[in-house]
Parts: sequence; C-alpha cells; structure tokens
Amino acid sequence: MTKLIALYRKPADVAEFDKHYAEVHIPLVQQYPGLRKLEITRITGAPIGETKFHLMCEMYFDNKEAMDAALVSKEGKAVARDLMSFAADIVIVFIGEEQS
Repeated sequence: MTKLIALYRKPADVAEFDKHYAEVHIPLVQQYPGLRKLEITRITGAPIGETKFHLMCEMYFDNKEAMDAALVSKEGKAVARDLMSFAADIVIVFIGEEQS
C-alpha cells in the first residue's frame, strides 16, 4: 500500500487548529476517491524532551496510481486548498510505501 503522510508542527493556536482539522479538513480528506484507510495520531511526546510536532495523518491507498488519481481529483484539489488555507506553514507532506 501507498501512504500519503501529513506531519504537522505545533500550531500557534492548538484549539483553533484542532477545531478546523476535525470539523473541516478530515471530512474533506475522507472524500478522497480510493482512500482505503485513514489514521490520525496525536503526537504526545518524545523520548527525550518535548516534540515540535502536534499531529500525523496517514492516508492509505492501494498503490501510487490510486493516490495520484485522488490527489488530482476535485476532492483532492479541495483538500489541498483547505490545507494551504490553515496549515501551509506547519505541514510536511510525503509519500511512503508499506513494507511487509
């Protein structure tokens, strides 16, 4: 499986970020065509010291082609627009392949 991973640094206003993320962004992400699974992890700490990260979202697709199709779909464009409107300066997005 191919994963699209979004890793968010701590936002300036955590409550505002969390509200928008839960009420607006996740419902948009759930509309990705071909999305097989969605996992959200709240980052709660690090082995040593504090972490600069707040949240990680992993979006699973059957393969890279399915993910690419989702990203260019109208739903994917809506997700990208929303992401840039509230988290452009705190998000890192990357792609991974699961290993068995």
